[in-house]
Amino acid sequence: MADLLAGAYLASGTIGNVGTPGAPIASFSLVVVPSQHSVSGTVVITQAIPGPDSHIVVSVTGKIYAAGIEPYTQLVSLKGQYVQTFPAPAIGAFLADFDAHLAVNADWNGLGGFSYYQHHIENVPVKAATNLQAELA
Repeated sequence: MADLLAGAYLASGTIGNVGTPGAPIASFSLVVVPSQHSVSGTVVITQAIPGPDSHIVVSVTGKIYAAGIEPYTQLVSLKGQYVQTFPAPAIGAFLADFDAHLAVNADWNGLGGFSYYQHHIENVPVKAATNLQAELA
């Protein structure tokens, strides 16, 4: 049981064209357990538009595997569901699916894409969050 979380670490960053006006950005914060090929955490999708798609929080789970395609060393898949409300004047909500796929290097930089209710974003940068500990030292 002690080896269950062997090698576990935290990964965080963004998926999307950060800095492009109106582009949806998925920010992720994940616990990665390579020995179990598992990933879990939270994704927050933000977009500078009014309405139900401007801020979405999704609990996700997924898989991580080694890749043999340089320069990417890891393939990651994420999935989850969130409550999507209908835009006005409609009333109501439903569970919508979220999916993401990433090809990243050991530093969690690479390419990927994600999809959520009526949105499909492909071939966008994946950027690891800046290491705050290094900046504070």
